Amino acid sequence: MRPRPRPRSRSSPLHATRAAVGCALCAMLALIALLFDHPLVLAAVVGAALAIGTLGGAWRTLARGLVFALPFALVIALLNPFVSHQGLTVIARFGELPVLGRLDITLEAVVYGAILGLRTLALLLCTILYAAVVDPDEVLRLLRRASFRSALTATLATRMVPLLRRDGQRIAEAQRCRAGAPPSRATLVRAVTAGALDRAVDVAAALEVRGYGSARRPARERIPWSRHDLAFGGATLALALLAVGDRLAGVAGFATYPQIDGDWAPATWVLASAIVALPLLPFLDRRGIG
Repeated sequence: MRPRPRPRSRSSPLHATRAAVGCALCAMLALIALLFDHPLVLAAVVGAALAIGTLGGAWRTLARGLVFALPFALVIALLNPFVSHQGLTVIARFGELPVLGRLDITLEAVVYGAILGLRTLALLLCTILYAAVVDPDEVLRLLRRASFRSALTATLATRMVPLLRRDGQRIAEAQRCRAGAPPSRATLVRAVTAGALDRAVDVAAALEVRGYGSARRPARERIPWSRHDLAFGGATLALALLAVGDRLAGVAGFATYPQIDGDWAPATWVLASAIVALPLLPFLDRRGIG
């Protein structure tokens, strides 16, 4: 007898897919950001992550993530010209500085810093997208046959992060209501850490009572692939074949040192367009979506 498929969220075609497909899509976008140095390809990954999150109803989560991701990427982009002194095109000379020695800012270092910042932004957006569109409970069910304890630990850690943030907010608000000088951040961190340890002990005790320590490998659960699983899986596979093939063929090459040299041929533009378009095509089919 075929088991009944588990109900899944139907807010968007991406939410209706299984966890393996959502994980593969986010991982493929991140892999493309690691394989290519071309700014056009990295910008395409950023655009694809933002477009997928918007069509998937996770634009609020992505917007909150951008508040933290953009300054982080900007810091990386600004620091690289002062750390790396490679390149032949000097655009600024600061002379001899204490500790740093002779400091010359090169155009190549500035461009490479921008590429590093753009890559960091792309990877962070892929991570935020994964957290927004992939159900952690389904990830636990996906990995429990391979390593039940590791999957449970990862899922609990993912669930505890928002709780720690809310604990910190509540403790900070309570401390502001007290008379006198406000406590330091170190005091707040110690209070949140103590609460996290207490909660960890409670969770461990609850898991032990429910018999998680003696759990055996569960039986394989076979769920038929839906049209949305096939659509996003096919788009992910097409992205993988296109990215690996273009990488081996030398498409979208980009060298920064010793001089800037980039491939802006039509094949590079086709690759960037495909990175944005392929993951969005499955959103056109909304059959079965509420």
